[in-house]
Amino acid sequence: MKRRQLLTGLGAGGLGAAALSALNAGAAHAQTGDPIPIGAALPMSGPSAGDGIEFKNGLDLAAAEINAAGGILGRPVEIHIEDTREMGADLVGQAMQRLIDRYNTPAIVNGYNLGANMVELDVAADNDVIVLHNNTQIAHQERVKSDPERYYGGFQTDPAEYWYGPGCLNFLNELVDAGQWKPANRKIAIVASAVEYSIVIGNAIRDKAAEFGWEVSVYETVPFPTNQWGPVLAKLREDPPAAILVTHFLAQDLAQFMTQFLTQPTPSLIYMQYGPSLPVFREIGGEAINGVIYSTVIGGLPDAFAAKYREDYRANFGDTASWLTGSQTYDALWMYATAAAVAGGPGEPFNGEQARKVAGVLKGMVHRGMSGSFRFDPEGLVAYSYPTETKDPSLGLPHQFLQHQDYRTDPKLIGPQLYADSQFMLPPWLS
Repeated sequence: MKRRQLLTGLGAGGLGAAALSALNAGAAHAQTGDPIPIGAALPMSGPSAGDGIEFKNGLDLAAAEINAAGGILGRPVEIHIEDTREMGADLVGQAMQRLIDRYNTPAIVNGYNLGANMVELDVAADNDVIVLHNNTQIAHQERVKSDPERYYGGFQTDPAEYWYGPGCLNFLNELVDAGQWKPANRKIAIVASAVEYSIVIGNAIRDKAAEFGWEVSVYETVPFPTNQWGPVLAKLREDPPAAILVTHFLAQDLAQFMTQFLTQPTPSLIYMQYGPSLPVFREIGGEAINGVIYSTVIGGLPDAFAAKYREDYRANFGDTASWLTGSQTYDALWMYATAAAVAGGPGEPFNGEQARKVAGVLKGMVHRGMSGSFRFDPEGLVAYSYPTETKDPSLGLPHQFLQHQDYRTDPKLIGPQLYADSQFMLPPWLS
């Protein structure tokens, strides 16, 4: 491949020239090769169906762009989906195995599946396939480190949930230091739900609070899912904290929290976990969500680089579709396609030699996607987080802080400063 070929143009979604050239090698024979089946085990029904729909959208858009660019070495990508419903380990494992057995998939690109207990890693290892997922678990990192030879093909394409903890505390202090928020006290309340993801984040906040100058006045755990927030709100109203940090993440439940909170609000900043990125949060909560801050360690950015992606996403899937969420699987499929092309092809299940070649490319690559810069920890195969884990924005995904300032429009990105396109606004119940 000549240097001139490596340096010409950008791909459909803003992909770098070198990666596009690799995908286009053999483009003269595009769509003439056998399709490459790519599996996806997604929660298309059940409590996380809102996310599942966006994960499917992201895969469909990426596949269309990859195929329009020539496929992977002239072979088109073909997406196959199995529903993981309530996302238990048995459901996820069976869904992934069906994808492999029925369609001979060399790779599975998932969103998240809660309660899967990292079964994805074992299915990938037992079948010598690549899996990319967004489970956001520090446990993934530890499992891969425990047996890197076995789990060579398991990649978590977002940072571990642990980084939400120190990242949130750092963000609160930045608001105070900038004079944008004057807390009534230095107390914070943590409201977690009874799932590992939520508890790990809640514990990380609790354990780091004093280091950042905060006191945890309340730590409550609620069922998963839940829409009955009365008992928790009663405790919060007894001793109002400066900030209420909700690490539960189901969008519909969080919207109910806000409608119930506003019947008797406390002078507290409200921070929530991930769920407010979904359209259902705005649809259910309406005006009650204005002022809510939430964060995500992975999500599409409102920058110039991702402008074409955002435009195409809404044009294909509707004006309220969440391009922020769909970017997770979109970026993951582009990364896999690039790695498979560079490695000489995707291979097939049980072809450990070729799967290891693809994994080797993924392990060493840096990919600028719609969500920022992806680089995997070489030992744990988990993406790095900026700015808490790495200070280099070119080597980590930005931990985004967003605020719903008008429920009728998209949330505004207010942090980190390098990426922010808006300023924090005091919530209506505080101003």
